[in-house]
Amino acid sequence: MADPDLSSPLITSDEVSISIDVDDGEDSRLDTPAVENQDPTNPFGDAELPILCPTTVDPFRNDTPGVLGLYEAIKIVICFPVALVRLVLFGVSLAVGYLATKVALAGWRDRQNPMPQWRCRIMWVTRFCTRCILFSFGYQWIRRKGKPARREVAPIVVSNHVSYIEPIFYFYELSPTIVASESHDSLPVVGTIIRAMQVIYVNRLSQASRKDAVHEIKRKASCDRFPRLLLFPEGTTTNGKAIISFQLGAFIPGYPIQPVVVRYPHVHFDQSWGNISLLMLMFRMFTQFHNFMEVEYLPVIYPNDNQKQNAVRLSQKTSHAIAASLNVVQTSHSYGDLMLLNKASELKLENPSNYMVEMAKVESLFHVSNSEAVRYLETFSSMNPDSSGRVTLHNFLRVLKLKPCTLSKEIFGFIDVEKTGSITFRQFLFASAHVSTQPLFQQTCELSFSHCDADGDGYISIQELGDVLKPTIPNLNKDEIQGMYSLLDEDKDQRISKNDFLSCLRRNPLLIAIFAPILATT
Repeated sequence: MADPDLSSPLITSDEVSISIDVDDGEDSRLDTPAVENQDPTNPFGDAELPILCPTTVDPFRNDTPGVLGLYEAIKIVICFPVALVRLVLFGVSLAVGYLATKVALAGWRDRQNPMPQWRCRIMWVTRFCTRCILFSFGYQWIRRKGKPARREVAPIVVSNHVSYIEPIFYFYELSPTIVASESHDSLPVVGTIIRAMQVIYVNRLSQASRKDAVHEIKRKASCDRFPRLLLFPEGTTTNGKAIISFQLGAFIPGYPIQPVVVRYPHVHFDQSWGNISLLMLMFRMFTQFHNFMEVEYLPVIYPNDNQKQNAVRLSQKTSHAIAASLNVVQTSHSYGDLMLLNKASELKLENPSNYMVEMAKVESLFHVSNSEAVRYLETFSSMNPDSSGRVTLHNFLRVLKLKPCTLSKEIFGFIDVEKTGSITFRQFLFASAHVSTQPLFQQTCELSFSHCDADGDGYISIQELGDVLKPTIPNLNKDEIQGMYSLLDEDKDQRISKNDFLSCLRRNPLLIAIFAPILATT
């Protein structure tokens, strides 16, 4: 299990609310020594890969994705007529709230300044409707502990994120400004309502957009005329059994933070939005006698004078407070692990949770993005992993078009740090990322292409490739050379250009090991 203490990295990785992580000038990486490899003929570097024990925690799994047991089945039958009434209440409340919001927004052009008070008073109609929506979902009463701090005391509120229910509750309770993806502006009904919350939009794939969002957070937090700001720093929903890594957008401004904890006590129905569809989750909520929800406002956390610019320390302090209140562990999972989990499910791999790697830790160690990790998973899935998520030497060599030899076994042995004769996705990802982030990786790839392109025409022919590979991989036959040629020919135009070659090695960085020894002789 991952170490839950404060040494765990708390840095990055769609729902209505997301968090932002930008480079604020502080080094938020793990304190791990940089591995410098200045020898292009040794692509693996001199250091061994770290052996990090995988966590057994799955922070995204819903424990009751289906109807389990006779009691639940009978309850659904009994509550079905009630569910129809709740559905009508939900629809009417949503429609009235939408119309009230349209009226509040009508003719309002100055979106850079706080919403005028008379428009805010109209929004009370929408807030009342959101309470009716919570009632329709079975939250007839909600237990609260503690009180929200005054806006001038704590302009930023952060919360754990378990379900789509929390944004609805916070809109009713606090009417805050939230941070949301640009794509949500076009959502029917929801887009209009979050627009009235003076939302801060962000494109999480754009560094410039993330920085602009943080500047907006600073601007609005500094002005008491704006609503307080609400962020879910985990960046996605979890099952509430762990606190995953925090993104830094809420903490970079250096303002006091009020953490809020949300719990959903249950026995038969897990209300978390995990591996369950939205429609199924709504149906299950409609067909419960009552859904329990507890909200606890924790004491305000003030940044120390010497920590105002250190978002990492403030996020650690906040996440620890939330985890301690929930009595759960902290892990280094992030939104990237959810992407891997969904991709593993899409690829129909057995036990998709085997392919989560605690992406915040991986990103900190190797600077691997979420999209790169997903691409590595696609490659690994083609190696036919077994039910435990492990790949044998045979399948590893098959996908990389290598034959059993001393060099190919050395490559596999470099990945297999536990020397079990099989590798996991975590080990494959670590090894691939380690090689691709070596200082001279790009230069080694370009030198390798130049050496293979013997006639200098800008392309590698199958004859040239065979001449290069035969000294490092003995007894290669024509079919084996053709297999490697096809792998390197990314655009499948029957010739390997420099772009093909570099693109293939970026996708399969371990293959540089078959070219690097050639450079030692030149």
